[in-house]
Amino acid sequence: MILEYCKVAKAQGCKLIKKVKLFFLLCAFVLLCLCASPSQSSAEAPKRIISLSPSTTEILFAAGLGNKIVGVTTFCDYPEEAKKISKIGGMSNPSLEAVVSLKPDIVIITTDGNPQAFEEKLRSMGIKTYVFRARTIPELPDGIRKMGMALHENEKFNALASDIETAIEQIKSEKKARREKILFIIWPEPLVVAGPGTEVDDAINILGAVNIAGNAKIEYPKYSMEEILRQSPDIIFIGEGKGMESVSSGLLTRLSTLKAVKNGKVFFVSDHLYRLGPRVIKGIEELEMYLKR
Repeated sequence: MILEYCKVAKAQGCKLIKKVKLFFLLCAFVLLCLCASPSQSSAEAPKRIISLSPSTTEILFAAGLGNKIVGVTTFCDYPEEAKKISKIGGMSNPSLEAVVSLKPDIVIITTDGNPQAFEEKLRSMGIKTYVFRARTIPELPDGIRKMGMALHENEKFNALASDIETAIEQIKSEKKARREKILFIIWPEPLVVAGPGTEVDDAINILGAVNIAGNAKIEYPKYSMEEILRQSPDIIFIGEGKGMESVSSGLLTRLSTLKAVKNGKVFFVSDHLYRLGPRVIKGIEELEMYLKR
């Protein structure tokens, strides 16, 4: 009886071992299928991207991903190809319906201009998002690298970030000891200037000059004529725009007693520094060119 019991136990043990082996084989097969399936791969680069800000749109194009962008805001107008991409509304009021209809693999959002509630709504709907958090020129390279990681395009974005870092370091190494006082006018009537926390302020600091509005309480403060006359900037930059020279003529007439105006140190410059993207390098170089005059 004992012998029969042992035979039965041995037979059942063999069956149990076979079942365990079969179970692990099935698990291994399922895992292999999941890893091999492109739709399940977490490392797959998104093929359909929506960008909710001009700066991130420019970064994507500069990194060579322009052909993957399926939606942008109405403010995304650079490079020229961006104008041809489907529009999903403005930065502060993007259309949820438009975004969903484009079936994006990922939506790139910024902390500077896009509503947080919109990002939360997208995530609640199962739409993948990435938040670009860089807010200053010094933060730009790291922000670009992190975006590359999110898009599984590390090589392209690392190269772009390194190019920007190299350019900034080159500019810093060549700057001379200078403390010129600079006023950068965004709009003349009413008079709005570039203050702290702006790409313009970052550029002026990188060049070693002084932004006379650098201690303002907001990024784009309104300035009075009296304050400008009191601080007496050495150089005045005015951002280019349609009809900006004619609009600014009255302001410059009222500032005619300033040494910057008397010495011909008033320059109209491009909008390269208006967006936190690769073009900021050109913007810094442009300001540097005028500082050397």
